Amino acid sequence: MQSIRNIAIIAHVDHGKTTLVDKIIHASKIFRENQEFNDLLLDNNDLERERGITILAKNVSVRYKGIKINIIDTPGHADFGGEVERVLKMADGVILLVDAFEGPMPQTRFVLGKALGLGLKPIVVVNKVDKENCRPDEVHESVFDLMFNLGANEDQLDFVTMYGSSKQGWMGPDYKNPTDSIIPLLDAIVEHIPEAPRPEGIPQMQVTSLDYSAYQGRIAIGRVFRGELKEGANMALTRADGSIKKVKIKELHVFEGLGKLKVESVSAGDICAVTGLDDFEIGDTLTDAENPEPLERIAVDEPTMSMLFTINNSPFFGKEGKFVTSRHLRDRLMKETEKNLALRVVETDTEDKFLVFGRGILHLSVLIETMRREGYELQVGQPQVIFKEIDGQKCEPVEILVVDVPESTAGKVIELVTQRKGELSIMEPKGDLQHLEFNIPSRGIIGLRNNVLTATAGEAIMTHRFKAYEPYKGTIPGRLSGSLISMETGTTTAYAIDKLQDRGFFFVDPGEEIYMGQVIGEHTRGNDLTVNVLKGKKLTNMRASGSDDNVKIAPKINFSLEESMEYIQGDEYLEVTPKSIRMRKIYLEEGERTRMSKKSEAVS
Repeated sequence: MQSIRNIAIIAHVDHGKTTLVDKIIHASKIFRENQEFNDLLLDNNDLERERGITILAKNVSVRYKGIKINIIDTPGHADFGGEVERVLKMADGVILLVDAFEGPMPQTRFVLGKALGLGLKPIVVVNKVDKENCRPDEVHESVFDLMFNLGANEDQLDFVTMYGSSKQGWMGPDYKNPTDSIIPLLDAIVEHIPEAPRPEGIPQMQVTSLDYSAYQGRIAIGRVFRGELKEGANMALTRADGSIKKVKIKELHVFEGLGKLKVESVSAGDICAVTGLDDFEIGDTLTDAENPEPLERIAVDEPTMSMLFTINNSPFFGKEGKFVTSRHLRDRLMKETEKNLALRVVETDTEDKFLVFGRGILHLSVLIETMRREGYELQVGQPQVIFKEIDGQKCEPVEILVVDVPESTAGKVIELVTQRKGELSIMEPKGDLQHLEFNIPSRGIIGLRNNVLTATAGEAIMTHRFKAYEPYKGTIPGRLSGSLISMETGTTTAYAIDKLQDRGFFFVDPGEEIYMGQVIGEHTRGNDLTVNVLKGKKLTNMRASGSDDNVKIAPKINFSLEESMEYIQGDEYLEVTPKSIRMRKIYLEEGERTRMSKKSEAVS
């Protein structure tokens, strides 16, 4: 029986997790010498490569000194915490990766707290010691303080620390004496991460992840906690509602290198993929058919934000997407809940509207972006935080917001955050930057990033994570400026936009197709303004000096998907299609908008 180590790599966004996995894979000689490969091998999803972040947890295995090491690469962003929580159950230890300059960040605290709570043994890797202004010794101390504050036990506090540079491909116990390879880290894993236990008895495997194959259907991935699974065996699948379903294992695969290897049996301690189960959910236990013994289901933190998803009913619907009906939208959202544990979908009293609950703007935007790339057309409403009543008091989610900003603009950031009910808790120098920490309601973060980046000329680094539900903080000022709304449907002209430039900033260029009720710009004042950007210049047979000068138009403002989601008001929708992102009023005609606003005023 071969010895197995199961480790998860956890870290804050962009601290080098996926790069480190690359180097471990190369060091273990998985590739032939003449084989070509890309960087960031595990970030194989288009969205992950474009954004430079890990969204989905993934498995890979390497062999070192006759020992099999199963490595689980996890996302670093708290919005994808659901991914982290479910895969940490497969691990016996964690590699905590920390940037040698930045030190522990909000998401580091989030994932580390989950790992320590499960009793996992950590190895700390202080990465990027080749960076300027790095401070490895201080970072080591701050990691120890963080673990102590998170309630780590004595064995966890007695952690091994490795220093190095994933990018340069070396790790060692002393950053002042660089080594020439990643091998010292592999030695530390073999020595300090406990061997996966192999308890005998009734088989138990918990489904913690899923894959899909066009030939084999849905594939359940998880760790065998007890006993042995055998190909062709009749088993039982225990579900969330307590019911038990009889199933048969069709094929078993273990992870070998970057792929999978078909085997006849899998013993306790290893991570495997099972085909033939079909109708299963994450958290289900595969166990003995005669004496079923389910494992405790995976607990995932509750969502903190919701958005209304609805079909696209704009005048331009169906021009770009393949899937436009409410049935398409419903089926796709329900399919997402099968693998995305932190997501909830609730049907409303109308068939074409769905409330989708998630961890944050990024969590929901990745779902929307994935859907539009698959050919879906949809509309989403303004993000709303989820309120709870605790001990008879209205409570809302509060987050810890961390901003690293040049000292010259720190005052502007503090002013912007305090306007949104943020409370400054820490202010300290960090290299040539000011390190600011705030407690701020989740409502206050929506739309804040744009304002902070504008105020700091793009130099602020913002991160945040959920802290707790706290008593309601009162009203928070929203967007101060109103919207410029199109009066008609047609093609915009340079002449019309030029004449209206003093009224605000535009989101459209000349020659773009727009429709009545579309939000085409930001008004300089607080009220909405309906404008005509379609009319051309009246032509005459007279020419005058200076009257035919070329118009000079400011470039349009381009919003990303997340920025658009944060920008829209309560009476606006965001229309998302495979090629376009448009903001619009929910009620396109001006008379209808006026009537509905009077109706809502009367109700309030």
